[in-house]
Formats: sequence, C-alpha cells, structure tokens
Amino acid sequence: MSTDFHVYDTTMRDGAQQEGINLSVADKLVIARHLDDLGVTHVEGGWPGANPTDTEFFARAATELDLRTATLAAFGSTRKAGGSAASDPQVQGLLDSGAPVITLVAKSHVGHVERALRTTREENLAMITDTVSHLVGQGRTVMVDTEHFFDGYLLDREYALACVRAASDAGAEVVALCDTNGGMLPGQVHDAVADVIASTGARLGIHCHNDTGCAVANTMAAVEAGATHVQGTVNGYGERTGNADLVTVVANLQLKLGMDLVEPYRLQDATRIAHAISEVTNHPPFSRQPYVGAGAFAHKAGLHASAIKVDPDLYQHIEPKAVGNDMRMLVSDMAGRATVELKSREIGVDLDGEDETLARVLARVKTLEQRGYTFDAADASFELLLRREVGAGPTQYAQVESWRAITDVRGADVEALSEATVKVHAGGRRIVATGEGNGPVNALDEALRQALVVVYPEIEQLELIDYRVRILDAAHGTDAVTRVLIETSDGTTSWTTIGVAANIVEASWQALLDGITFGLMRGGVPVR
Repeated sequence: MSTDFHVYDTTMRDGAQQEGINLSVADKLVIARHLDDLGVTHVEGGWPGANPTDTEFFARAATELDLRTATLAAFGSTRKAGGSAASDPQVQGLLDSGAPVITLVAKSHVGHVERALRTTREENLAMITDTVSHLVGQGRTVMVDTEHFFDGYLLDREYALACVRAASDAGAEVVALCDTNGGMLPGQVHDAVADVIASTGARLGIHCHNDTGCAVANTMAAVEAGATHVQGTVNGYGERTGNADLVTVVANLQLKLGMDLVEPYRLQDATRIAHAISEVTNHPPFSRQPYVGAGAFAHKAGLHASAIKVDPDLYQHIEPKAVGNDMRMLVSDMAGRATVELKSREIGVDLDGEDETLARVLARVKTLEQRGYTFDAADASFELLLRREVGAGPTQYAQVESWRAITDVRGADVEALSEATVKVHAGGRRIVATGEGNGPVNALDEALRQALVVVYPEIEQLELIDYRVRILDAAHGTDAVTRVLIETSDGTTSWTTIGVAANIVEASWQALLDGITFGLMRGGVPVR
C-alpha cells in the first residue's frame, strides 16, 4: 500500500460537530477501531485539554487502542498571541496527550487574523512558526490546517502563501488547505492548490466542507493538482452540511484513479464500517450515499432490470462487492418481468421460465402499488408476497381470528392508556392475549407478542426499531389512506414491512404482523 499518501480521518473531531452527534469516550474508542479496520493512515481523536472527553480519550487510547494501520493525531491550535509555545498550556496539553501526530489549526485569512485573533499579520506568522518548531523539537510529527485558506487566498494571495511557507519552513510535514466555509468549486480548488505547490514547494493536504455540495469533488480536484493528504469524515459528518465523505473519497481515488491506498479487503469492508459507525453516532445510514448506501446499487426501472439480467455492468459503475455492498432489485409499479425474476432469484426463489407465475406476481404488485403500497421500501413484504404466491416456505405462523384496540382517556390531565386484544390460532390451540401500551400500535404489538411467544419463544429476539407513517391523499384530511412502514430487527439485521389502509391502526397491524412473520421465517423457525 502507498505510504506517501495520507488518508486522514477527522470523524471524531470535526464530524462530531454535526448537530445531534455527541460521542462518549467509549464511542470514540469503538469508532477508532472501525477506522483502523478501514485502513486510514491517521485518526484524529479530538482536542485534548479543550474538553474532558477528549482528554480522557487520549489517556485511555494509550492503553486500550491497538491500532494496526492508523496513527493517532491530536488536534489543537497555535499558541496565543504575544506568548510563547513553550509556556502555552494549550500547547502543553497537546504534548501531554501522548499523540505522536499533532495537527494545528492556524489562521491564513487576513480578516480572521485581524478581526478574530485581534493580532497583526506578523504575529500570526510568528505563532505558526513558534508552535510548529516547538512541537517538532519535542519529537512530534506536526501537520497544520490553514483555516479559511481558500477565502483568504482569494482576498490576499501573498499572505495566504506566507502562512503556508511559515508552517512548512518550521517543520510541518503537511499543510492542509481548508475550505472552511465550504464555498469553493472544483476549478477554484485545483488552480489554488497547483499555485501553492508551485509557489511554496510545501507538501499539501486538503480539507473540504460540503456547503456547495462539492466537498468530494473539491478533494478530488486538489489531489489531481498535487495534494497528497486528504481529510474527511465517515458518512460526511460535520457541521452545517458536513465534510467530505472519506469513504467516497477513498473509493474514488482507489477504484477510479487506480491509487493504491488501502488493501482491497479493507475497502470491501467499507459498507459494514460506514453502517457500524452510523449505529455508534445514532444517525441512520443515508440510503443514497455513494458506494455504501443501501440504494447505491438499487435498480427500479424495468428497462434497467432487463439490461442487468443480461449484464449487471450495463447499469453499474463498479462491482458492488468492491466496497462490500450488493446489487438490489426494487419491485414497484415500474417493474417488469425481469425485475421480478431477478428479485426472486436474489431471495432464493427461482422463477426462470415460470412466465405465468411471473405475470401473476407482477400484476399483484402493480395492483397493490396503485392502492399505495411501495415495495421498493419494504423488501420483506415483497418477499412474503412472492413466497405466498408460489408457496415457497412458511409465510403464516398463526391464523388470526380477530384483533381490536381501544384508547381510554379518563380526564384532561390523565395520560391516555391504550389496550389491545388479539385472538389467534397457533400451535394447535386458540390463544387470547391482551396488551397495554402508550398507543394503540404499541398495545397491539404487545398483545401479538404475548399471544405468539407461548408457541414461538424466538419472537423475543425480534424488536420493532422504527415506525413511519405517511398520509397518501392528504386532500381527504382525516379520511385519507395511510401508509405505515415498520422496521424490525433480530439484533443483527433488520427488515421493513408495509401496511396500507384507510385506518392507521389497521395499516399498522398489517406491517406488524408481516414484520414478525418475516423475522420467524428468516430465522428458520418452523410452523408449529
């Protein structure tokens, strides 16, 4: 693998500035291990001394992290104006972290120097030189992030260049040019990076934000202009619209430009790692994320499916397995026979040559989608539909006799209580169960589980993890048709089922029952 190109991750520092992300020390330790598995060269752990969490992280990392490919980096700033690096407590905190690499943020925009730092241009250059040389003298590898570089470059090119020279001449291994406001376009970035390299001879990196939607493109432009260090975050986390998605950047550089950055087997784990980090941050994976999103290689149009049946490469820019993803066929009212046939093959039901069955399934799908179903968002419900049509596998674990749900309100200041009763036949017996919950759907879920668990104890492993409702014809107001999507998990994987009805509780019941049925079938549980 290449040793002269840096893949520098800042998920745990810059990415953690995203609204709604709050990482504990334990979270950071888990994320660091995932990043190491991905094969990045540097993991930025945070700003030790600036907050207790980051200080504790570096202390624990010294004994709890065994990084195999990555080097841990601490982030901080240059010394204060008018002082010295040797006596600056913030600089000492960086040394105390024990991190072998220290990344300093430095001002390179004259407006920020004069109005934010409230110092002179000359003193800012001295702050860069003094801090970098002091840390290098202490045996640390130093990198410098020149904050607001591109805006500063457009305002005063000579001063921006002087900041790069100051950092490089003082011993910084890399000077990363930062599009802090995220307002640049690829052509601007390319030209500026090429100019800085020609003018200073410094080794450059790139750090882009996504405010124009160009963070990845700007990063690629910088590399093509000569940058040999890229910064980004997994899943594009970061404040405002986020940072460059590091997984996309690495995949582009390796799979499109042929750069040898990480071992292929590590890149093949990219989808798992991106989703695992999503779990830690508690931000659901973005289905349309390049390379690793659930929809990155999902095909819906019947024309696409017909071509893919002949050759998958006709509608895919790479082999999905190169990034640990997979092709998915989405079944919808756009589907043709090829879509249904490929989808059936995907789930282990071979309908090759079964023209009559294919036509029947396709007609059923189109009829249901006209009523509001959307099987491209509910693969589990489609699989149940298909298996029921062809009689493949257990698709009914209980015969439902009846169900009902009521909500009892006993006063304006008393919390409403919902109760549900479910009557089913399973395991050769009639079972009646009642459940209570904080709403009719929760109560139905409880009652259904109580009814089935006596016959199917495996149901205890299944958990409802997401519940989404959409009104399909809002013009009808409270009389509108409702679509409910429910995501269920067995603790390892998850699946989505759908229900559609004029009554929201009825739609929910359909999705609930299918979710549990699919979970039992997926787990290989026999009908009892």
